[in-house]
Amino acid sequence: MSKYQGIGRLAAGVVIAASLLAGPAARAQNVTDAQIDVARSAITALGVTNVFDNILPNLAARLKAQLFQSYPNLEEQINSTVDKQAIALAPRRGDLEKEAAIVYAKAFTQDELKQIATFFNSPAGKKLINDQPVANRELGKAADIWASGIARDLEKNTNDVLVKIAGKDLKTTMPASDAPAPAAAPAAPAKP
Repeated sequence: MSKYQGIGRLAAGVVIAASLLAGPAARAQNVTDAQIDVARSAITALGVTNVFDNILPNLAARLKAQLFQSYPNLEEQINSTVDKQAIALAPRRGDLEKEAAIVYAKAFTQDELKQIATFFNSPAGKKLINDQPVANRELGKAADIWASGIARDLEKNTNDVLVKIAGKDLKTTMPASDAPAPAAAPAAPAKP
């Protein structure tokens, strides 16, 4: 996973987590069932809660690992018991989905949520969700190349002016000038 992938989803996750931590004060602003329903369709279209899909499986795996260390002779029973308990807790995922819907219902109007759901359920919206990580990665590469060129030119231009001002008292090249030039920008973004 690239460092740019899923930034929007991560931000949405942070908003949801912050809402959960806010507790009763955040719930004081009641939202209607209609607002929650529209918000659910928007968060489903956005896939913002998908980043939480692995929470329960990861917690179960971590618990198994802890129990295996303490009771290595009970591996089969531990696997079976933890799996059954995790499956029993799986329906509670709906609580998180509802909290996410409440967060979005408070942050956006019903009309805005309908527009969000409509767009992200459209072919263009689905393409944006699917292709944004690749576009962000390519943009990151382009920004790195651009920054290298800017740094090189800033140093060269500054050095040229300082040489004119200070003359012989200044080295004719700064230490970073010896660094190799950055690679040229790619002609077209890579396809996934």
